[in-house]
Amino acid sequence: MNPSLSASPRLTLSGSSRLGWLDALRGIAALVVVFDHSSYSFMAEFRRELMPEFNTSRYGIMVFFLVSGYIIPASLERRGSVRTFWIGRLFRIYPLWAAVVTGMVAAAALGVAEVRDFDGQNVASVAAAHLMLFQELLGTPNLLLVLWTLSYEMAFYLLVVALFTVRSHQRSIAVAVTLAGLAALSVAAGFALPVSALSHALGTGRLIALTSVVMVVAICCACFGSTALRVFGGVLGGVLALVLVAFNGTVPVWEGLVILAVMFLGTAVYRADTGQSRWAYVGCAAAVVVACAIGSAYVDGDGGHFTRRAWILSFLLAVATFGVGLLLRRRRIPRLLAGLGTISYSVYLVHPLLLAVSDSTIGRRRHDDLVLEVVFYVVLLPLCVLTYRCVEAPAQRWGRNLARRDAPDRPVSGASSKAEQAGRVASG
Repeated sequence: MNPSLSASPRLTLSGSSRLGWLDALRGIAALVVVFDHSSYSFMAEFRRELMPEFNTSRYGIMVFFLVSGYIIPASLERRGSVRTFWIGRLFRIYPLWAAVVTGMVAAAALGVAEVRDFDGQNVASVAAAHLMLFQELLGTPNLLLVLWTLSYEMAFYLLVVALFTVRSHQRSIAVAVTLAGLAALSVAAGFALPVSALSHALGTGRLIALTSVVMVVAICCACFGSTALRVFGGVLGGVLALVLVAFNGTVPVWEGLVILAVMFLGTAVYRADTGQSRWAYVGCAAAVVVACAIGSAYVDGDGGHFTRRAWILSFLLAVATFGVGLLLRRRRIPRLLAGLGTISYSVYLVHPLLLAVSDSTIGRRRHDDLVLEVVFYVVLLPLCVLTYRCVEAPAQRWGRNLARRDAPDRPVSGASSKAEQAGRVASG
């Protein structure tokens, strides 16, 4: 999921917000992902019919990744400080993450939810992998299934910082096309690795320990070192991200690379929308990324992790949805959609906890029960309003205040007023 847009201290954005279309996309994507997971419990028959044709989870998540790609560079480039960027990410992601993880552990202790099996891994390794948000790429099962997307978000953050430190952050189109091309090339060459290949080769515990050290060094150097050390830290973090995505994912190599390509495609759209690039170039890049993604999925589609037709259709509809949102970006956005986008991170993280409690108490239904599906949303959404007001919004304010004290605003040269607004929306 994309926890990248920090809407504002208010629950809802003005419908006339120039970035309200991103909130609308996040809101829609969040509802689709919730349906994907809740359908296991309440709409099993419908789900069995739908999934071979349309993968709802991949659709929602690809929309989130496109939005993340659009907004994250603004958060970094508006201030021009890697340190304030990481402060923003820390206060944006971790407070709600910690609250939900604590809630899950507490529910398991009370016997009203089940915690996933961690394959005999010790508590320290599991905790370290989750604290880095890299558990999906470190061979550690996710405590909550949805947390896997945060691992790709973290990889993207490290790559964005790496490009920024070497002053190549505006080459988003080239990066997106290169990643997509590598994805297609990996399939054409028959390059395939077992799931979590590095974890099996080095041992999960060793890989987690090594990653922890590398990540701490990379972020500290990028935030606090001299110019040379900052470049070293940025590049080190970027290399770490690429290695983990390419060699230790739970999805095929091509799909991990496509995820990163999609996020950088979102960044390319941001460049064009803020006058830093030409729309024609972005259109060509989009065509390449889509072609490589579909081609890779088609060739590798007999793999057991997804249905080829469903993945392709979901991917195409996600790109189309983002495109429609982009075309309508100057229209007034309904307050309901804007408000839903504001609480979408809560919706994304809280619904698995609520589902776990539901499954352990009332159980899953063998037949479709639309009433229970609706009731689940009726309970979930007010709860997410509460977690936003009590956890997310205060943490975002603290993060903004700390970042403001840490360094003055220093917009990157060439950034437009729209880019500055995007940075304020993304800051947390």
